[in-house]
Amino acid sequence: MGAIEQAFTDAETAAESARKAASSVVARARAMTKAAQEGNIGGLRKAQNDLGAALAALAEEVRTARDVWRWSPEQEEAYLGGDYAGELRTAAEEAGVALYERDGYLVAYPSLVRIQPGDRTVRVDRKNHRTLRPSFLARFLLRNQQKRSGFKPERLLEQLCVVYDELVRGSPTDLGGSSVVPLARIYKLMTALPGVSRDYDRTDFARDIYTLNADGPQQTRRGRTVSFPASTGTRRRSDIFSFVAPNGENHEYYGIKFSDRA
Repeated sequence: MGAIEQAFTDAETAAESARKAASSVVARARAMTKAAQEGNIGGLRKAQNDLGAALAALAEEVRTARDVWRWSPEQEEAYLGGDYAGELRTAAEEAGVALYERDGYLVAYPSLVRIQPGDRTVRVDRKNHRTLRPSFLARFLLRNQQKRSGFKPERLLEQLCVVYDELVRGSPTDLGGSSVVPLARIYKLMTALPGVSRDYDRTDFARDIYTLNADGPQQTRRGRTVSFPASTGTRRRSDIFSFVAPNGENHEYYGIKFSDRA
C-alpha cells in the first residue's frame, strides 16, 4: 500500500472509530432518557455511569481522529508533485485501468488526468476533483471507461470540416496536389477565443482526433470523407499531435483532409 493511500486508510479507520464511539454516547443517553421516563432509579444511575464512560471513550477517539493526519502542507505538495503519480498508477493497475504518462498528463483513455499539487486537486478532463485517494480515483477512472463518454465525434467532425474549408478556400494545394491542412492550424483557429486553449489544450485535441480516427464517423452529413495524412517533409514538433492509445501505442497526427464524393 502506498504512502498516501495508507494515510487515508488510517484517517478513515480513525473517523469510523469516532463515529462508533459517538453512537455509543447516543445509545447511553437514550437509555438514561428511558430510565428517567419510567422512574427507574437503578437504571438511571447505571445509565449515568455508562454515559460518562462512553463520553470518555469518545473523547479519546476524537483526539486520535484529530491527530491521525500527520502530513504537513509542504509534505502534501511535495508528494503530490512527486511520488503520487506512481502510487496512482499502481492503484489504477490493481483496478484494471491502464494509465500512461504523456506530456504532463496521465492518460486513462478516454480520460486525461493532470495532478495539481498546489490546489490539492486532480483535473480529470475539464473538471477539478478533490478526491486524491489513489484507490478511489482509480475506481472513478474505471467507471469513466465503462460508461459512454459525453464526447460527440459527429459534432467534432462537422466543426473540423467548417474550419478546414475556411483555411483551404483559395489556397494552393500541397503534398502531391492534395489539400492537406496541418492540424496545428485547425487547433489554433478552434481555440482562438480567450481562455479556450486553457480549457481545451493540445492533449485534449489529440485525444479527440485519435477517437475520431479510430472509431469514426469518417464522413460528414454531406458525404465528405475525412483522413489524417502524415507529413512527408520535415515536421516541427509543435505541428505534431500525439496520443497514447488504450493499449499503450503512441499515435501521431499531422494533417487533415476532407475529400468530396467521387
